[in-house]
Amino acid sequence: MPEVKLTLACGRYDRTQALIDGRVRAEGVALNFLPLRPGETFWRMLNNGEFDASEMSLSSYTILRSEGDERFVAIPVFPSRVFRHSAVYLRADSPIRAPAELKGKRIGVADYQMTAAVWVRGFLQHDYNVRPQDLTWVIGRPVRRIAPPEGIRFEQAPAGVSLETLLERGDIDALISVMLPSALGAGVKRLFPDFRRIETEYYRKTGIFPIMHTLVLKRDLYEAEPWLAISLYKAFCRARDSAYRWLYDTDALPVGLPWIIDEIEAARRLFGPQIWDYSIEGSRPTLEALVTHLHEQGLTPRKMAVEELFAPNVRPEMAHYLHATGED
Repeated sequence: MPEVKLTLACGRYDRTQALIDGRVRAEGVALNFLPLRPGETFWRMLNNGEFDASEMSLSSYTILRSEGDERFVAIPVFPSRVFRHSAVYLRADSPIRAPAELKGKRIGVADYQMTAAVWVRGFLQHDYNVRPQDLTWVIGRPVRRIAPPEGIRFEQAPAGVSLETLLERGDIDALISVMLPSALGAGVKRLFPDFRRIETEYYRKTGIFPIMHTLVLKRDLYEAEPWLAISLYKAFCRARDSAYRWLYDTDALPVGLPWIIDEIEAARRLFGPQIWDYSIEGSRPTLEALVTHLHEQGLTPRKMAVEELFAPNVRPEMAHYLHATGED
């Protein structure tokens, strides 16, 4: 039986490298893996449907599904997970010392609906009593323009001026950014300077390791060949587990960080043996929190059920089986 040709766009990460270089193959698939940056991937998939499968913003995907857009079906693979307390920035001379002092201020964000911003608004509201309605949101260049949710104040950033520049000039009071500002440590500082301790406590308290992106397959392709979701899922699990073994090589360190092994062991003490979970059940607290935040923030007309977001034929035990056997 000939392999199905499939073009997939996703980032070049340690957990995807084995798929890129062919050490891991998706069974029954002739995979054309395009290692693209997330912003380009999202734009091309959401606006033009250019790929058979792709990495996608989990918030954007959930919002689309809540609005009845059925073009894609997700697989519980999460290429990007990042704690975002570290992603809130201030001017170095800002008088703001605590999250509560953001109330009434102007905060910049590239895209209001981007997943990182959803997570930041979630912990600001639930942990620091700062609601989205308490701020004015200055929007940069969104992937998909939306109307402000009820009670939310939007302003459009001036054309040709970056949000980082607006922060440095004092035109906004704070910035949520997935990229490190170039002036960090000089004219820019973090709202949470001790972010690692705060993010660790957040995880211990909530069980949330924030998911940014998932993997989606075009629905027409999934309905014609539902086994593709299973094949891709298993392949991504094998590639992730291959990265674990690669990072743990003590013969010659694969990454230019002197204490990478200690870092891995510290992460496993916190998260357990499966640091980077690819399953609904293993990521349940994170997924439930995200669908709750999206609805609370007026981005989905109803709170989505986690299970309705993902391909029903990809079962949680597949990930446990692969991890236990160490398949390559």
